[in-house]
Amino acid sequence: MSPSATDSANGSGVVLSKPNIGVYTNPAHDLWINEAEPTVESVQKGAEDLLPGQVTIAVRSTGICGSDIHFWHAGCIGPMIVGGDHILGHESAGDIVAVHSSVTHLKVGDRVAIEPNIICGECEACLTGRYNGCEKVEFLSTPPVAGLLRRYVNHPAVWCHKIGNMSYENGAMLEPLSVALAGVKRAQITVGDPVLICGAGPIGLVTLACVKAAGACPIVITDIDDGRLEFAKKFCPSVITHKVERLSAEDSAKRIVEAFGGVEPAVSMECTGVESSINTAIWATKFGGKVFIIGVGRNEINIAFMRASVREVDIQLQYRYANTWPRAIRLIENGVIDLSKLVTHRFPLEDALKAFNTAADPKTGAIKVQIQSLED
Repeated sequence: MSPSATDSANGSGVVLSKPNIGVYTNPAHDLWINEAEPTVESVQKGAEDLLPGQVTIAVRSTGICGSDIHFWHAGCIGPMIVGGDHILGHESAGDIVAVHSSVTHLKVGDRVAIEPNIICGECEACLTGRYNGCEKVEFLSTPPVAGLLRRYVNHPAVWCHKIGNMSYENGAMLEPLSVALAGVKRAQITVGDPVLICGAGPIGLVTLACVKAAGACPIVITDIDDGRLEFAKKFCPSVITHKVERLSAEDSAKRIVEAFGGVEPAVSMECTGVESSINTAIWATKFGGKVFIIGVGRNEINIAFMRASVREVDIQLQYRYANTWPRAIRLIENGVIDLSKLVTHRFPLEDALKAFNTAADPKTGAIKVQIQSLED
Protein backbone atom coordinates (compact mmCIF):
# COMPACT_ATOMS: atom_id res chain seq x y z
CA MET A 1 0.00 0.00 0.00
CA SER A 2 1.51 3.34 -1.01
CA PRO A 3 1.99 6.21 1.45
CA SER A 4 -0.73 8.17 -0.33
CA ALA A 5 -3.34 5.50 0.33
CA THR A 6 -6.77 6.94 1.04
CA ASP A 7 -10.39 5.88 1.00
CA SER A 8 -9.93 3.84 -2.16
CA ALA A 9 -7.48 1.60 -0.31
CA ASN A 10 -9.15 0.78 2.99
CA GLY A 11 -12.65 2.28 2.90
CA SER A 12 -12.16 4.52 5.93
CA GLY A 13 -11.98 7.86 4.14
CA VAL A 14 -8.84 8.62 6.16
CA VAL A 15 -5.54 9.53 4.53
CA LEU A 16 -2.93 7.17 5.95
CA SER A 17 0.19 8.95 4.77
CA LYS A 18 1.26 10.99 7.80
CA PRO A 19 3.75 9.50 10.27
CA ASN A 20 2.47 8.49 13.68
CA ILE A 21 3.67 11.03 16.24
CA GLY A 22 2.82 11.36 19.92
CA VAL A 23 3.08 13.86 22.77
CA TYR A 24 5.60 12.77 25.40
CA THR A 25 6.73 13.75 28.87
CA ASN A 26 9.38 12.26 31.16
CA PRO A 27 10.67 12.40 34.77
CA ALA A 28 12.55 15.62 33.92
CA HIS A 29 9.16 17.25 33.12
CA ASP A 30 10.06 17.78 29.47
CA LEU A 31 7.28 17.92 26.88
CA TRP A 32 7.93 17.07 23.25
CA ILE A 33 6.62 15.43 20.09
CA ASN A 34 8.23 12.30 18.67
CA GLU A 35 7.51 9.17 16.67
CA ALA A 36 5.08 6.70 18.22
CA GLU A 37 3.76 3.17 17.75
CA PRO A 38 2.23 1.81 15.62
CA THR A 39 4.24 3.11 12.70
CA VAL A 40 2.40 4.46 9.70
CA GLU A 41 3.83 1.55 7.69
CA SER A 42 2.16 -0.86 10.12
CA VAL A 43 -1.11 1.07 9.91
CA GLN A 44 -1.00 0.94 6.12
CA LYS A 45 -0.84 -2.87 6.26
CA GLY A 46 -4.36 -2.89 7.65
CA ALA A 47 -5.18 -5.82 9.94
CA GLU A 48 -1.96 -7.66 9.19
CA ASP A 49 -0.15 -6.52 12.36
CA LEU A 50 -3.16 -6.51 14.71
CA LEU A 51 -3.68 -8.92 17.58
CA PRO A 52 -6.97 -10.84 17.94
CA GLY A 53 -9.69 -8.51 19.18
CA GLN A 54 -7.86 -5.35 18.15
CA VAL A 55 -8.69 -2.50 15.82
CA THR A 56 -6.65 0.47 14.63
CA ILE A 57 -8.08 3.93 15.23
CA ALA A 58 -7.05 7.09 13.42
CA VAL A 59 -7.40 9.55 16.29
CA ARG A 60 -9.17 12.77 15.35
CA SER A 61 -9.67 14.70 18.61
CA THR A 62 -8.12 14.36 22.06
CA GLY A 63 -8.84 16.50 25.10
CA ILE A 64 -6.15 17.60 27.54
CA CYS A 65 -7.07 16.50 31.07
CA GLY A 66 -5.84 17.97 34.32
CA SER A 67 -4.10 14.65 34.96
CA ASP A 68 -2.06 15.13 31.77
CA ILE A 69 -0.87 18.49 33.09
CA HIS A 70 -0.12 16.90 36.46
CA PHE A 71 1.94 14.07 34.96
CA TRP A 72 3.89 16.68 32.98
CA HIS A 73 4.46 19.16 35.82
CA ALA A 74 4.63 16.89 38.89
CA GLY A 75 5.67 13.62 37.30
CA CYS A 76 3.15 11.63 39.30
CA ILE A 77 -0.35 11.36 40.70
CA GLY A 78 -0.10 9.49 43.99
CA PRO A 79 1.53 6.11 43.28
CA MET A 80 1.28 6.57 39.50
CA ILE A 81 4.74 7.81 38.58
CA VAL A 82 6.25 8.79 35.23
CA GLY A 83 9.30 6.56 35.03
CA GLY A 84 10.47 7.14 31.46
CA ASP A 85 9.40 8.61 28.13
CA HIS A 86 5.62 8.60 28.35
CA ILE A 87 2.78 9.43 25.93
CA LEU A 88 -0.08 11.45 27.43
CA GLY A 89 -3.80 11.68 26.63
CA HIS A 90 -6.90 9.57 27.34
CA GLU A 91 -9.90 11.56 25.99
CA SER A 92 -10.12 10.59 22.31
CA ALA A 93 -12.36 9.81 19.37
CA GLY A 94 -11.61 8.90 15.78
CA ASP A 95 -12.17 6.50 12.87
CA ILE A 96 -11.62 2.77 12.59
CA VAL A 97 -9.04 2.17 9.84
CA ALA A 98 -8.27 -1.53 10.38
CA VAL A 99 -10.09 -4.45 12.02
CA HIS A 100 -8.77 -7.88 13.01
CA SER A 101 -10.80 -10.71 11.51
CA SER A 102 -11.93 -11.78 14.99
CA VAL A 103 -13.82 -8.51 15.48
CA THR A 104 -17.39 -8.61 14.18
CA HIS A 105 -19.19 -5.59 15.70
CA LEU A 106 -16.95 -2.91 14.18
CA LYS A 107 -15.91 -2.19 10.62
CA VAL A 108 -13.51 0.11 8.83
CA GLY A 109 -15.03 3.59 8.64
CA ASP A 110 -16.90 3.44 11.96
CA ARG A 111 -16.59 6.55 14.11
CA VAL A 112 -15.74 5.62 17.69
CA ALA A 113 -14.86 7.01 21.09
CA ILE A 114 -12.10 5.18 22.92
CA GLU A 115 -12.69 4.00 26.48
CA PRO A 116 -9.05 4.14 27.58
CA ASN A 117 -8.72 1.02 29.67
CA ILE A 118 -7.79 -2.63 29.27
CA ILE A 119 -8.86 -4.89 32.15
CA CYS A 120 -7.96 -8.42 33.17
CA GLY A 121 -11.58 -9.65 33.10
CA GLU A 122 -10.83 -12.22 35.80
CA CYS A 123 -10.64 -10.43 39.19
CA GLU A 124 -13.58 -9.79 41.53
CA ALA A 125 -13.85 -6.15 40.45
CA CYS A 126 -14.08 -7.14 36.78
CA LEU A 127 -16.46 -10.05 37.37
CA THR A 128 -18.84 -7.91 39.45
CA GLY A 129 -18.98 -5.12 36.88
CA ARG A 130 -16.82 -2.65 38.81
CA TYR A 131 -13.88 -2.97 36.47
CA ASN A 132 -12.53 0.46 37.42
CA GLY A 133 -11.20 -1.39 40.48
CA CYS A 134 -9.23 -3.94 38.44
CA GLU A 135 -5.76 -4.03 39.99
CA LYS A 136 -4.25 -5.20 36.70
CA VAL A 137 -5.93 -2.49 34.62
CA GLU A 138 -3.92 -0.81 31.89
CA PHE A 139 -5.28 2.71 31.76
CA LEU A 140 -4.00 4.61 28.76
CA SER A 141 -1.91 7.65 29.75
CA THR A 142 -1.33 6.35 33.29
CA PRO A 143 2.35 5.35 33.56
CA PRO A 144 3.71 3.11 32.23
CA VAL A 145 0.84 2.66 29.73
CA ALA A 146 1.12 4.94 26.69
CA GLY A 147 -1.73 7.36 26.11
CA LEU A 148 -3.83 8.40 23.13
CA LEU A 149 -2.18 11.65 22.07
CA ARG A 150 -0.99 10.19 18.78
CA ARG A 151 -2.30 9.90 15.23
CA TYR A 152 -2.93 6.16 15.27
CA VAL A 153 -3.44 3.65 18.04
CA ASN A 154 -4.23 -0.07 18.28
CA HIS A 155 -6.84 -0.84 20.93
CA PRO A 156 -9.20 -3.69 21.90
CA ALA A 157 -12.43 -3.36 19.94
CA VAL A 158 -14.50 -4.05 23.06
CA TRP A 159 -13.41 -0.65 24.42
CA CYS A 160 -14.33 1.27 21.27
CA HIS A 161 -17.84 2.75 21.33
CA LYS A 162 -19.67 3.75 18.15
CA ILE A 163 -20.65 7.42 18.09
CA GLY A 164 -22.55 7.57 14.79
CA ASN A 165 -22.63 11.13 13.45
CA MET A 166 -21.55 12.69 16.73
CA SER A 167 -18.69 15.15 16.30
CA TYR A 168 -15.21 13.92 17.19
CA GLU A 169 -14.99 16.70 19.77
CA ASN A 170 -18.10 15.45 21.54
CA GLY A 171 -16.78 11.91 21.22
CA ALA A 172 -13.64 12.96 23.07
CA MET A 173 -15.78 14.66 25.74
CA LEU A 174 -17.43 11.33 26.56
CA GLU A 175 -14.50 10.49 28.84
CA PRO A 176 -14.91 13.43 31.26
CA LEU A 177 -18.67 13.00 30.95
CA SER A 178 -18.22 9.40 32.13
CA VAL A 179 -16.34 10.66 35.18
CA ALA A 180 -19.21 12.97 36.11
CA LEU A 181 -21.91 10.40 35.35
CA ALA A 182 -20.23 7.85 37.60
CA GLY A 183 -20.22 10.40 40.41
CA VAL A 184 -23.80 11.56 39.97
CA LYS A 185 -25.08 7.99 39.83
CA ARG A 186 -23.20 6.85 42.94
CA ALA A 187 -24.10 10.03 44.81
CA GLN A 188 -27.77 9.19 44.06
CA ILE A 189 -28.71 12.76 43.19
CA THR A 190 -32.39 13.06 42.36
CA VAL A 191 -35.04 15.59 41.35
CA GLY A 192 -35.22 18.56 43.70
CA ASP A 193 -31.99 17.90 45.59
CA PRO A 194 -30.08 21.08 46.44
CA VAL A 195 -26.54 20.40 45.21
CA LEU A 196 -23.23 22.15 45.79
CA ILE A 197 -20.47 21.79 43.19
CA CYS A 198 -17.00 22.74 44.38
CA GLY A 199 -14.81 23.82 41.49
CA ALA A 200 -15.77 25.27 38.10
CA GLY A 201 -13.03 23.55 36.11
CA PRO A 202 -13.82 21.06 33.31
CA ILE A 203 -14.98 18.24 35.61
CA GLY A 204 -16.96 20.65 37.76
CA LEU A 205 -18.72 22.05 34.70
CA VAL A 206 -19.48 18.60 33.28
CA THR A 207 -20.79 17.61 36.71
CA LEU A 208 -22.93 20.75 36.66
CA ALA A 209 -24.48 19.62 33.37
CA CYS A 210 -25.20 16.18 34.83
CA VAL A 211 -26.79 17.34 38.11
CA LYS A 212 -28.87 19.86 36.15
CA ALA A 213 -30.07 17.04 33.87
CA ALA A 214 -30.85 14.94 36.97
CA GLY A 215 -33.24 17.64 38.20
CA ALA A 216 -31.21 19.01 41.09
CA CYS A 217 -32.21 22.49 42.31
CA PRO A 218 -31.00 24.86 43.41
CA ILE A 219 -27.40 24.34 42.31
CA VAL A 220 -24.49 26.41 43.59
CA ILE A 221 -21.05 26.19 42.00
CA THR A 222 -17.95 27.64 43.66
CA ASP A 223 -14.49 28.63 42.52
CA ILE A 224 -11.68 31.04 43.36
CA ASP A 225 -11.57 32.37 39.78
CA ASP A 226 -14.08 34.98 38.56
CA GLY A 227 -13.56 34.00 34.94
CA ARG A 228 -14.52 30.39 35.53
CA LEU A 229 -17.60 31.42 37.48
CA GLU A 230 -18.64 33.72 34.63
CA PHE A 231 -18.16 30.82 32.22
CA ALA A 232 -20.27 28.57 34.46
CA LYS A 233 -23.09 31.11 34.45
CA LYS A 234 -23.07 31.33 30.67
CA PHE A 235 -22.92 27.54 30.40
CA CYS A 236 -25.83 27.04 32.80
CA PRO A 237 -27.78 30.31 33.41
CA SER A 238 -29.82 28.86 36.29
CA VAL A 239 -26.78 27.99 38.40
CA ILE A 240 -25.87 30.19 41.38
CA THR A 241 -22.20 31.12 41.33
CA HIS A 242 -20.19 31.79 44.47
CA LYS A 243 -16.60 33.00 44.69
CA VAL A 244 -14.59 31.35 47.44
CA GLU A 245 -12.67 33.80 49.62
CA ARG A 246 -9.80 33.20 52.05
CA LEU A 247 -11.95 32.19 55.00
CA SER A 248 -12.10 29.25 57.37
CA ALA A 249 -14.00 26.23 56.10
CA GLU A 250 -16.77 26.95 58.60
CA ASP A 251 -17.17 30.59 57.58
CA SER A 252 -16.90 29.77 53.89
CA ALA A 253 -19.65 27.17 54.32
CA LYS A 254 -21.93 29.75 55.98
CA ARG A 255 -21.57 32.01 52.93
CA ILE A 256 -22.34 29.12 50.62
CA VAL A 257 -25.51 28.26 52.53
CA GLU A 258 -26.49 31.93 52.25
CA ALA A 259 -26.02 31.65 48.48
CA PHE A 260 -28.48 28.74 48.57
CA GLY A 261 -30.98 31.04 50.26
CA GLY A 262 -30.53 29.35 53.61
CA VAL A 263 -30.94 25.80 52.29
CA GLU A 264 -28.14 23.37 53.09
CA PRO A 265 -27.04 21.15 50.18
CA ALA A 266 -28.17 17.54 50.33
CA VAL A 267 -25.15 16.53 48.25
CA SER A 268 -21.87 18.33 47.69
CA MET A 269 -19.93 17.26 44.60
CA GLU A 270 -16.29 18.10 45.36
CA CYS A 271 -14.39 18.45 42.07
CA THR A 272 -11.09 19.98 43.17
CA GLY A 273 -9.45 17.53 45.57
CA VAL A 274 -8.22 20.53 47.59
CA GLU A 275 -8.25 20.04 51.37
CA SER A 276 -9.85 23.39 52.20
CA SER A 277 -12.58 22.84 49.60
CA ILE A 278 -13.38 19.35 50.90
CA ASN A 279 -13.67 20.69 54.44
CA THR A 280 -15.88 23.56 53.30
CA ALA A 281 -18.17 21.02 51.63
CA ILE A 282 -18.33 18.99 54.85
CA TRP A 283 -19.27 22.09 56.86
CA ALA A 284 -21.92 23.15 54.32
CA THR A 285 -23.68 19.82 53.80
CA LYS A 286 -26.90 19.11 55.70
CA PHE A 287 -27.32 16.55 58.48
CA GLY A 288 -27.45 13.12 56.87
CA GLY A 289 -26.18 14.51 53.57
CA LYS A 290 -23.25 13.45 51.44
CA VAL A 291 -19.94 14.86 50.29
CA PHE A 292 -18.94 13.08 47.10
CA ILE A 293 -15.30 13.63 46.15
CA ILE A 294 -14.45 13.41 42.45
CA GLY A 295 -11.36 15.62 42.60
CA VAL A 296 -7.86 14.19 42.89
CA GLY A 297 -5.65 15.57 45.67
CA ARG A 298 -2.61 14.86 47.80
CA ASN A 299 -1.83 11.42 49.18
CA GLU A 300 -2.96 12.48 52.67
CA ILE A 301 -5.15 15.36 53.85
CA ASN A 302 -6.82 16.52 57.06
CA ILE A 303 -10.61 16.50 57.10
CA ALA A 304 -13.22 18.03 59.39
CA PHE A 305 -13.78 14.69 61.07
CA MET A 306 -15.97 15.70 63.99
CA ARG A 307 -18.17 17.97 61.84
CA ALA A 308 -18.81 15.03 59.51
CA SER A 309 -19.35 12.74 62.49
CA VAL A 310 -21.88 14.77 64.46
CA ARG A 311 -23.78 15.65 61.29
CA GLU A 312 -23.69 12.10 59.90
CA VAL A 313 -22.28 13.39 56.64
CA ASP A 314 -21.31 10.51 54.37
CA ILE A 315 -17.99 10.96 52.60
CA GLN A 316 -17.75 9.04 49.36
CA LEU A 317 -14.97 8.93 46.79
CA GLN A 318 -14.57 7.90 43.18
CA TYR A 319 -11.97 6.23 41.00
CA ARG A 320 -12.60 6.67 37.26
CA TYR A 321 -15.80 4.96 36.01
CA ALA A 322 -17.38 1.72 34.84
CA ASN A 323 -20.24 0.99 32.44
CA THR A 324 -20.90 4.67 31.77
CA TRP A 325 -20.08 5.10 28.10
CA PRO A 326 -23.35 3.85 26.50
CA ARG A 327 -25.29 6.13 28.88
CA ALA A 328 -23.01 9.08 28.07
CA ILE A 329 -23.50 8.53 24.34
CA ARG A 330 -27.29 8.46 24.72
CA LEU A 331 -27.27 11.72 26.68
CA ILE A 332 -25.24 13.51 24.00
CA GLU A 333 -27.10 11.99 21.05
CA ASN A 334 -30.50 12.90 22.48
CA GLY A 335 -29.50 16.45 23.41
CA VAL A 336 -30.05 15.95 27.14
CA ILE A 337 -26.51 17.20 27.77
CA ASP A 338 -24.53 19.53 25.49
CA LEU A 339 -20.83 19.87 26.24
CA SER A 340 -19.74 21.47 22.98
CA LYS A 341 -19.40 24.92 24.60
CA LEU A 342 -16.74 23.59 26.97
CA VAL A 343 -14.18 23.23 24.16
CA THR A 344 -12.57 26.67 24.21
CA HIS A 345 -9.30 26.03 22.36
CA ARG A 346 -8.24 23.78 19.49
CA PHE A 347 -4.75 22.99 18.20
CA PRO A 348 -3.29 20.66 15.58
CA LEU A 349 -1.12 17.85 16.91
CA GLU A 350 2.01 19.61 15.66
CA ASP A 351 1.20 22.50 18.06
CA ALA A 352 0.68 20.23 21.08
CA LEU A 353 3.23 22.11 23.20
CA LYS A 354 1.29 25.34 22.67
CA ALA A 355 -1.90 23.45 23.51
CA PHE A 356 -0.48 22.19 26.80
CA ASN A 357 0.84 25.61 27.78
CA THR A 358 -2.59 27.06 27.06
CA ALA A 359 -4.34 24.39 29.15
CA ALA A 360 -1.91 24.86 32.04
CA ASP A 361 -2.14 28.67 32.21
CA PRO A 362 -5.23 30.00 34.07
CA LYS A 363 -4.76 33.37 32.39
CA THR A 364 -5.79 31.93 29.00
CA GLY A 365 -9.33 31.25 30.20
CA ALA A 366 -9.13 27.75 28.77
CA ILE A 367 -11.73 25.24 29.90
CA LYS A 368 -11.20 22.24 27.63
CA VAL A 369 -8.33 22.29 25.15
CA GLN A 370 -8.51 19.73 22.37
CA ILE A 371 -5.79 18.52 20.03
CA GLN A 372 -6.77 17.51 16.52
CA SER A 373 -4.49 14.75 15.24
CA LEU A 374 -5.88 14.52 11.71
CA GLU A 375 -7.76 16.96 9.50
CA ASP A 376 -11.23 16.12 8.19
